[in-house]
Amino acid sequence: MDFDPEGKRLPIKIDTATNAEYCPQPLTVTEQAANHAAHQVVDQAAKATRKSRRTFLKTLAGSAATLLAFNQVFARSGQTGGYFSVAQEAAYDSSVAYASIGGDEFIFDIQNHCVDPSEKWTQGKSGQRWTTVLNQVFSQRRKCAGDQFDCYSAEQMIKEVFLDSDTDVCVVSALWGGRDSNPTPIDYAAEARQLAAASGAKHRILIQGGVMPNEPGGLEFMETQAKDYGVAAWKIYPQWGPNGSGYFMDDPDYGIPMIEKARDLDVKIICAHRGLPLGGMAYQYSHPADIARAARLYPDVTFICYHSGFEAGVDEGPYRPDTAQGVDRLIKAHQENGFGPNKGNLYAELGSVWRYFMSKPDQAAHLLGKLIQYFGAERICWGTDALWYGSPQDQIQAFRSFQISESFQEQYGYPAITPRMRQRIFGQNAAKVYGLDVPQMQKTLRSDNISKLKTVYSEVSNPSFETFGPKTRREFLSIVSAHHGRPG
Repeated sequence: MDFDPEGKRLPIKIDTATNAEYCPQPLTVTEQAANHAAHQVVDQAAKATRKSRRTFLKTLAGSAATLLAFNQVFARSGQTGGYFSVAQEAAYDSSVAYASIGGDEFIFDIQNHCVDPSEKWTQGKSGQRWTTVLNQVFSQRRKCAGDQFDCYSAEQMIKEVFLDSDTDVCVVSALWGGRDSNPTPIDYAAEARQLAAASGAKHRILIQGGVMPNEPGGLEFMETQAKDYGVAAWKIYPQWGPNGSGYFMDDPDYGIPMIEKARDLDVKIICAHRGLPLGGMAYQYSHPADIARAARLYPDVTFICYHSGFEAGVDEGPYRPDTAQGVDRLIKAHQENGFGPNKGNLYAELGSVWRYFMSKPDQAAHLLGKLIQYFGAERICWGTDALWYGSPQDQIQAFRSFQISESFQEQYGYPAITPRMRQRIFGQNAAKVYGLDVPQMQKTLRSDNISKLKTVYSEVSNPSFETFGPKTRREFLSIVSAHHGRPG
């Protein structure tokens, strides 16, 4: 069954879908116009190349045509701070399109998600709330078989991430919530890793251990995850708490003991959800200042700030430390704690934040420009929050071709984004953190079973070009209602 036989969906998605951790924002007039223009350009290009819309959209030329249409609309609206560097001929020639949006970089996505379809986590009140969300809020639910959750499974993640995108390696990232109600329990994350291993590609998936240090037994469970499951890193949500109250990463009750435990277990990568305040939780615990303080205190531990501290609804502009909001809060904390470009143990991660801003070229230019300027291109990691947004291929193609305009470079001191910067951000930075040998890994990837499967699949590819998270305020609020005002 073709997911979109009439070719109604564009391969580069501009819509209101979220990862369920922030309220959908209405599309701007310009974003709506960009989608409309892209459909027109795609029609013309498909006819010119004598292909059906769906067939054309599955080619690189289809993606290139979409980005070129976006460029035209954004430029007309006065948004000239950033653009997609795509040759005009790319809309009609896939070989030309490959030069703009294709690539052979090592892509290491350190934020992916899947859900255990066995439903072991559905027991109790919290499990019932998660069941409501996955059944009634995420549009992906209609792809599930009967009353099962297979459409959120590791198999689906492997399809969306490895077959429908250029991602090479991924991390199954832990979700918030207690151990009895977490849709991605550690044993299922390990099962996802084993699924790849069974297909001869055990190197494709790494897993994180979820840590809730303010939950009874949280620190003891870290030891189980490290010794029995071989986690490669930790994922924390300082906003979350079993009683609705979070913690700071450098507080003596929960934060410091958690870091010390990570050191004792010799799993010294801590990934923290900072920014994106979780509904029903105290706002102050979403501020990213604490991750910079913790990184300064523990230079032998790597700290990765997931989402880069961004806040939906906050426009990203030039760095303003005096009125810091959104990503500026992370940059300010980074500066105040003595970190410099390409130095230190604090990293910014692009999950959700890049997707949110890639349809806002001026803000995208500020986002990437100031992160590269202050953190440095060697301290930024690639993440996409798939599979909540479906396949991450559109995020990859948009990032491959995005460039900061010369006017913004001159006005704000931002650098041009070079191929070397993209390679580092796409995977080399995270590979260094996780201890992966990229040249050896690439050699292995070329001959593993997933690579062979992808070659076969490319002849009959069936990408959905769909996002799965809540797309309206009503859908998002139903999550809050289902969780009685708090997540997890």
